[in-house]
Amino acid sequence: MRQAVPILVTAAAAVLAAWVVMAWLDREAQPMALREAAAAGSVAETVAATSAAHETDLAGCFLADREVPPGRVSGLWPGFRGPARDNVATQAGTLATAWPSGGPRVLWSRPVGDGHAMPSLAAGLLYVLDYDESRGGDCLRCLNAETGQQRWERFYKVKTKRNHGISRTVAATDGEAVVALGPQCHVLCVAADSGAYRWGFSLKERYGAKVPLWYAGQCPLIEGGVAILAPAGTNTVLCGIDVKSGATLFETPNPGGLSMSHASVMVLDAEGTRQYVYAALGGIIGVGADGPERGKLLWRTDAFQPSVIAPSPVPLTGGRFFMTAGYGFGGAMFRVTRDGGGWKVALLFKTDRKQFASEQQTPVFFDGLLYAVLPSDGGGDRQQLACMTPEGERLWSSGKDCTFGLGPYVAASGGLMVLLDDVGTLTLARVGRAGFTVLGRHALMDGKGRDAWGPLLLSDGRLYLRDGERLYCLQVGE
Repeated sequence: MRQAVPILVTAAAAVLAAWVVMAWLDREAQPMALREAAAAGSVAETVAATSAAHETDLAGCFLADREVPPGRVSGLWPGFRGPARDNVATQAGTLATAWPSGGPRVLWSRPVGDGHAMPSLAAGLLYVLDYDESRGGDCLRCLNAETGQQRWERFYKVKTKRNHGISRTVAATDGEAVVALGPQCHVLCVAADSGAYRWGFSLKERYGAKVPLWYAGQCPLIEGGVAILAPAGTNTVLCGIDVKSGATLFETPNPGGLSMSHASVMVLDAEGTRQYVYAALGGIIGVGADGPERGKLLWRTDAFQPSVIAPSPVPLTGGRFFMTAGYGFGGAMFRVTRDGGGWKVALLFKTDRKQFASEQQTPVFFDGLLYAVLPSDGGGDRQQLACMTPEGERLWSSGKDCTFGLGPYVAASGGLMVLLDDVGTLTLARVGRAGFTVLGRHALMDGKGRDAWGPLLLSDGRLYLRDGERLYCLQVGE
């Protein structure tokens, strides 16, 4: 009898284990559900609605206040670095070239979650992807650009801990749709006016993408109704998604295991052909943007491979682009040309970290010159604004009394540039070959701002900026 007990126990355990395995297999085999089209939306991508391990429900929770109208702010800032993705504010209006003693007037400000995410602007509305720590999830907010009042929000739960901030991307809009990329690489598309859910998916789940070191920093691009994203996953490096239907229009195979960086996809014109340029971890690629070559990998270079990449490629004229990074990697100038039936990319020259480089912000190509804030390891000129010709000649730096940390900057007509430092001090300057001239300075946050690194938005005489916890709108026009 004593010998029978262990045998019975073992048999019972085996039956129980088999039952658990069968139950697990049955759970995994349940069908995936489709979120059907709504009047203002479209068929969403598949989500595992019944599995405990399913993807985040990106439709989430929706809240609207229809009493809040769009703002009376003209101009378009459709995403990262503005209308041409070059950080030159062509719709800034006439800017004041001197500030009053109290600095530019603050039109409004409001708290935001810890991070560096900045809004896009269309039809008087701002769209910003925020992180709400109290609820534990990403929140896409639509604000009146004139008053800062919230018109609607769409929230979905996803756990993310602070890591030098949380949210850090700029949503993209074409006035009809908004596409946002969350810290954990969730892509969400909604109708711009109503906030109606269109589609969403996880770059990790769909493409095997790896969340970058400091979370997703890539800012989506919308062109011709197509959202351009760089999952840099197991098999796909770039993809194009129809913003209305969520249908995949192209997927570019990943050449040799490139991984997602913090950089964004930029657009380069080379010999009359538009190309998407992406600086991944492991190499830089060019992908056809138009016609029969759309989505096709045109070229790749391994000549610049930093371990961390935050700045994006800077397109110049003549098929050139400049690439830079911090942590001692300096910069590099490339030229893309057509070689017979194919394409090639040539390294023209490199710059070291003390000559011309940037750790976090993407440099600006403005009036034929390149501008960047030098990294913290940039020698005696560290954290100063520096100016360089496209041929690699360093012209000047802003001086030891004008340093900007990791802060952002934006250019406008008339050689004007607005810069923000880490603690929220604003500088208005005139820049060009002749040098750097300060026109105004203002400690907006009394020197107490924290991590004021979000890229600036300048449109219709209004400057939008933030630090780690608050978003501001300032009147900087005449």
